[in-house]
Amino acid sequence: MRSILRIVTALLFMAHGTQKILGFPASDSAFPPAFSLPWTAGMLEVIGGALLILGLFSRPVAFILSGQMAVAYWMAHAPQSPFPALNGGDAAILFCFVFLYIVFSGPGPWSMDKALGQDT
Repeated sequence: MRSILRIVTALLFMAHGTQKILGFPASDSAFPPAFSLPWTAGMLEVIGGALLILGLFSRPVAFILSGQMAVAYWMAHAPQSPFPALNGGDAAILFCFVFLYIVFSGPGPWSMDKALGQDT
């Protein structure tokens, strides 16, 4: 189940990045300028999501992505309202804590880390 949680979460997360970087699914905020904050977030989401799908470098990638989601919540969502259901930040909180779980629990048995003997 750990592997399934990692893979499904990474697929959902990666979709946020492809929306920003590739414009798929279509979005008004697609194609941000290179090296801007939205571009950086999108690249982390695409590359980090792909690495987590594979289960490669899972713990450090999950740590970085957990931090990204914490920053995203406090910068973009929390100023709008103290209630996540109203400020749209519930997904950011959930991603943050699932990634934090992966940092401590590892990627699960279906991962390249496990196959390469890098995570036991």
